[in-house]
Amino acid sequence: MIIYIAVFLLLTAVAAGWFLHINLRGKPAPVALQPGQSLPAFSAVDENDQAVSTAALVGKPAVILFVRGNWCPFCTRQVEGLTAYYKQITELDARLIFVTPKPLSTTRHVADMFGVQFDFWLDPELKVARQLGLVHTAGVPGKHRQQYGTDTVWPTALVVKADGVISYVTQSRHITDRPDPKNLLQELQQAIS
Repeated sequence: MIIYIAVFLLLTAVAAGWFLHINLRGKPAPVALQPGQSLPAFSAVDENDQAVSTAALVGKPAVILFVRGNWCPFCTRQVEGLTAYYKQITELDARLIFVTPKPLSTTRHVADMFGVQFDFWLDPELKVARQLGLVHTAGVPGKHRQQYGTDTVWPTALVVKADGVISYVTQSRHITDRPDPKNLLQELQQAIS
């Protein structure tokens, strides 16, 4: 009986430790997106249905955000929060890019709603998300699945230096949290200096 209690307490402690690690330190970034590594090459399409690639980013720093889309109230709030820092980010000659599986018509609506000109790269089949380890399996809520499928992207933010090296990465711990836009600006400023 004492052994069972000891095993139970040990398993409870391990589970609690893992829970605290994930919730206090954040979800660990995928292996492909570690700070100090080069941003993996990937391609998507832009708002004009033209091919875009990370190769075009070399020479300018960038803030890249992988977002679920405007059906997600937390993503919409994230975009809204970034509008306050949009001018400062672009004044640093940096690109601000949102990579999303959403169709363009609804994605552009978010930027228009806040009166900013973000770059949107579309990943409708989640090829980029799969390549980078960012797929959130069954992450689309039931009421949106008919229109958007079941899988989506796990919210992630990157700051990439002009030489293509990742200087900062954070993944949301839960679908409800997003990085502080002020923190992203500070990380960008550090990457430039």
